[in-house]
Amino acid sequence: MNDSQNPFGNDFQKVINDFKHNIRNVGMLVVGVLLLAGTFTSFYTVQPEEEAVLIRVGHYVSTASPGLHFKIPFGIDKVIKVKTTKIHQREFGFRKNSRSGYGNFDNESLMLTGDLNVADVQWVVQFSISDPYKFLFKTSSPERNIRDVSESIMRRVVGDRLVTEVLTTGRVEIASSARVLMQELLDKYDMGVSIKAVKLQDVNPPDSVKPSFNEVNEAKQEQEKVINQAEEAYNKVIPEARGKADKVIQEAKAYGEEKINRAKGDASKFADVLRAYKKAPVVTRKRLYIETMEEIFSRFDDVTIVDPKIKGLLPVFGKSLKE
Repeated sequence: MNDSQNPFGNDFQKVINDFKHNIRNVGMLVVGVLLLAGTFTSFYTVQPEEEAVLIRVGHYVSTASPGLHFKIPFGIDKVIKVKTTKIHQREFGFRKNSRSGYGNFDNESLMLTGDLNVADVQWVVQFSISDPYKFLFKTSSPERNIRDVSESIMRRVVGDRLVTEVLTTGRVEIASSARVLMQELLDKYDMGVSIKAVKLQDVNPPDSVKPSFNEVNEAKQEQEKVINQAEEAYNKVIPEARGKADKVIQEAKAYGEEKINRAKGDASKFADVLRAYKKAPVVTRKRLYIETMEEIFSRFDDVTIVDPKIKGLLPVFGKSLKE
């Protein structure tokens, strides 16, 4: 067809050519954008505190550790990042935040003890996600399941103990037992959760019986005070008495040993005198007499000797044997 036969002329042909050129440019632009988007969406980064679950067309593929990873772009692969090193905390019997402070959650905290009393128990559960895939896909509501398991186990543990244990000495044991039982049950459910700690916060009797409970506590404290005073007096008196008894015993032993040694010495001395007497009886007898008289008269400062043959008494001042 020549120009004379073309009803639209050269202008129409030019428009057609421009349109084809624009379409080609738009196509190249779209392809470039798609390539660029595919390039940027083909990689993802997992932070050190995270793990990533890779989902491909709705099916689980793998769990990625921290670092740079590849995935199929354009929404074919979907990545769900989970903070596995973060410690999550859930509160039971209270909620603590900057706005509402402590609320009323008696439905969680009021529990029946083993002796059919009621205790108001508030506690905290700290946990981390050990397996992101199990946490995301093994259960439909992992948070709700954790709360239900925690409440169930805590009621079970508290229900096995007396109210006095729950309120006083048994708190550490209760928290430890609850943590172990919670972990066992969550492992049975295969939830991919690790219980790090269970901590009892406030444990009190219900408000309606607090006055009576306080009176009982005061009586127990008074009882403990009296017992401690009695033990203090016992610890003071008994050791002192035992010390005195030991002292008397030691003195008696020393006195007995002294008497025994003295008796042995006297016996030895008598044996010596006896041997000397057998050798020279007269001399020995005279020596013994003189020694005895010396011992007797040495006890006096002045001695007066009176001769029984003298008719009239004339005092004669004797000299001391020491002179």
